[in-house]
Amino acid sequence: MAIQHGIRGQLLSNEPMSKHCSWRTGGVAETYFMPADKQDLQTFLAQTSAELPVYWIGLGSNLLVRDGGLKGVVIGALNRLNKLQLLPQELVYAEAGVSCAKLTRFCQQHNLDGAEFLAGIPGTVGGALAMNAGAFGSETWQFVESVEMMDRQGNLFEREAASFAVSYRSVDLAKDEWFSAGVFSFPIKLNDKPSVIKPLLAKRNSSQPIGLPSCGSVFKNPEGDYAARLIEACGLKGFCIGGACVSEKHANFIINDDQASASDIEKLIGYIQREVSEKHHIQLQTEVRIIGEKL
Repeated sequence: MAIQHGIRGQLLSNEPMSKHCSWRTGGVAETYFMPADKQDLQTFLAQTSAELPVYWIGLGSNLLVRDGGLKGVVIGALNRLNKLQLLPQELVYAEAGVSCAKLTRFCQQHNLDGAEFLAGIPGTVGGALAMNAGAFGSETWQFVESVEMMDRQGNLFEREAASFAVSYRSVDLAKDEWFSAGVFSFPIKLNDKPSVIKPLLAKRNSSQPIGLPSCGSVFKNPEGDYAARLIEACGLKGFCIGGACVSEKHANFIINDDQASASDIEKLIGYIQREVSEKHHIQLQTEVRIIGEKL
């Protein structure tokens, strides 16, 4: 792509996405940009051709990049769009690259309640907003007051939470618009209420394959049931295609067990869907986003 003027961030060519996705696999990004801050990203986008595809990622924990890689530009927001501040009336402003764990700690430090569930989400604020991430019975958009958006030209604008159609792991988002920040409203914590962060993390660690390359939950839970139960009932725990395996610990997790390709993982996703459909007459929908070119 053309040389960008006035850019302070880092611009890389043919960057392996395996370095930026929690599955530790996938093809290369034609261009990978790590902005110095939000203003730097605005400058960059204003100079970028409107025909060039643009993707935003945070921790890459809900993403599978196919082996053929990505044409266009990937924006690496993690720790780049990282402003986090307390606003009047106990509102919290968090930019898209702030990790969910960091937002949880910030709320704890300021005696705010309700953000504990975010400690169990291995992603960023931008990703949590984009998919209405949830855990332990809570969801991101329960606490959203408003959001700050950035469009394809780098323009910023605000929208109220009520202007979005939000559902389970889904938010209606216009093409070429992204969440650059969110404003959250968490209630003040009662002084005698104990912290539940450690128990929640202990529960997560005991039931999920933490520390192994995965994307978290692969499939959405169908209404009235659990994807993990359906997959386990098909006898698929431990089943592998290439280096990709269904976790023995939690059936809704796929592990990169032995240098899995993105193709291995995608084939396993399809196999699981077919088995569950055949045996339970339920079509599992993916939570994970699959993007890029096949080889």
